[in-house]
Amino acid sequence: MKSFRVFLFVIFVVVAGGWSQATDFEGPTEQLKPALDNLIVIIEDESLKGPDHKTKRRTLIMKEISNGFDFREMSRRVLGRTWNKITPEQQDYFVVQMTKLLENVYVGKLETYTGQTVEFVEERIKGNRAQVTTLIEDEGVKLPVHYIMQKTGNKWMVYDINIEGVSLIRNYTEQFRSILKQKDYEGLIKIIEEKNLSFQESNES
Repeated sequence: MKSFRVFLFVIFVVVAGGWSQATDFEGPTEQLKPALDNLIVIIEDESLKGPDHKTKRRTLIMKEISNGFDFREMSRRVLGRTWNKITPEQQDYFVVQMTKLLENVYVGKLETYTGQTVEFVEERIKGNRAQVTTLIEDEGVKLPVHYIMQKTGNKWMVYDINIEGVSLIRNYTEQFRSILKQKDYEGLIKIIEEKNLSFQESNES
């Protein structure tokens, strides 16, 4: 489905890179606009393509993504009330495993990038929260994509993305809620660990 392919693209391309130079005078849109540059360079770098460079390429990609995506806020939201029931150590570990899951699920899809363009059309700010709306053009079709952000220090960080009514956080929240109804937190984290391990074994084979 085209919208899903674009969803993969915007999650791990548009939300990363270009954040380290932020100043107090830059709003969410100004910090989001240069986001494509660093990752596009990595994706299109011929010297990083191919299976022999997979590890290096992924490391560079995740470094850029981590600069602009608030994985801890996202992890807190997808766990909901369960987040407050686990220890700080468990919270830290969940963030690590959740970040790894997103990396495993989505980063490999970055190679589907074929020059989609981004048009920034609207910015809404309320306190330390913001929504930046863009239009992603793919094969002549423009799809609205909303970036949900919060301000941390002088940086606006993305913690959710919504495309065609599909929220990344809501998607995982529903999946995890279903699991937590049958299992406790330990059961959920075990499933995530096993999922990440299966990705690792698949990559090594």
